[in-house]
Amino acid sequence: MMRMKLEVEKIAAFVLLLGLLLAPTSGAAAQGVSEVIVLTVDTAIVPATHSYIERGLREAEERGAEAVLLVLDTPGGAVPATLNIVQTIRTSEIPVIVYVGPPGATAASAGLLVTLAGHLAVMAPETVIGASSPVGLQGEDLEDTLDQKVKELLSAEARGLAERRGEEAVALADAAIMEARAVSSTEALDAGLIDFIADDIGEALAQADGRTVEVAGGEHTLDTAHVMTTFLEMSPLEEFLIILTDPNLIFLLFTAGAVAIVIEIVTPGGWISGVVGVTCVGLAMYGAGVLPVNWLGIVFIIMAFVLFILDIKTPTHGALTAGAIVCLIAGALLLLNQPAMRPFGRLSIPFVVTVALLMGAFFFFILSKALQAQTRTPTTGKEGLVGKVGRVTERIDPVGKVIVWGERWRAISADGEPLSERTRVEVVAIDEMTLHVRPVEAPPSDDE
Repeated sequence: MMRMKLEVEKIAAFVLLLGLLLAPTSGAAAQGVSEVIVLTVDTAIVPATHSYIERGLREAEERGAEAVLLVLDTPGGAVPATLNIVQTIRTSEIPVIVYVGPPGATAASAGLLVTLAGHLAVMAPETVIGASSPVGLQGEDLEDTLDQKVKELLSAEARGLAERRGEEAVALADAAIMEARAVSSTEALDAGLIDFIADDIGEALAQADGRTVEVAGGEHTLDTAHVMTTFLEMSPLEEFLIILTDPNLIFLLFTAGAVAIVIEIVTPGGWISGVVGVTCVGLAMYGAGVLPVNWLGIVFIIMAFVLFILDIKTPTHGALTAGAIVCLIAGALLLLNQPAMRPFGRLSIPFVVTVALLMGAFFFFILSKALQAQTRTPTTGKEGLVGKVGRVTERIDPVGKVIVWGERWRAISADGEPLSERTRVEVVAIDEMTLHVRPVEAPPSDDE
């Protein structure tokens, strides 16, 4: 018993010693390694982009991260979302390093303001920044007065962000807005628009080490020489909201939703097609609300589906359907095929034409079925009796009785000749509840 007790004490002492040896090491490791949260924006700047950056900064604050590194490669985007991102970065107590990369990346248009908002601005070799002149909602050059107002607003924002970088940087930021000037990473560095050039994320963090930046809480000296990088990806919802800003998807959702709603109108009573249609149109409206669209295109798209419905209700042998196809294509081009749409993706003209033709074929199919239904010989009700064969059950002279479709009817002879019982007759007309019949030679019918 004593021996067993000694063995247990030895094991306990060994575990305690091992814990004492490992504890200082673990604590030093935790204290000696800083963390940098890495965010990646490689799409157009939209409201979901702002939500992602805001979430990244909140995550960095909760984890006590040393800094946030924003890897930026964007063709531009929505001005309201961009200004929100600028405000979020400038009010952050966590240093934000904006890195335009990898090589070949661009920080065009709105990307300039996001880069200048960073507490440190870094670019990879062979990258470009600038070309930030605003355009109208339809991508056109703005009217002189409005153009001047918008440019002055964005130029003032850019100059304010570049002030701490010197006069040459301010002049270059102003030229990027007012003259749509774009420069390479080397030119941006020479002008003081950025802090340094780095080949990759590791080099950017190494060069950032020891630099002092001004954050919302005051000055902060970066300690990024030996850090652990944690990549924070976009959430599925954020990715989905960004996907919804694709012009081709917006057009597809509009048309699919409208078709589903038309089906619900033409064949009421169900609810699935109506719910699907409203959902698709709602998602399309969200995407269109983010993009700089020409809302006149919506008028043409609505007109197209009105023509589709009219051609079903009052068939014109496809004339209205052809007009609807033209309106649908014109509406898509007006709505989404604008120069200002380029940062968000290009509308595929072949895709639009294909979808419009498919819609036209679908409604033409419905139209043809409607025409067939109007010209088809009735098979039910009194009209369905015409052409049916029966037999005389009570002599017709001039009025008698016949049995047709298993029912007895009052009947008269169509040609005025008397008809005896058991004579095979064919119904040629109906006058209220009286059948007009004529004799016919035919085999017995199951309807008699």
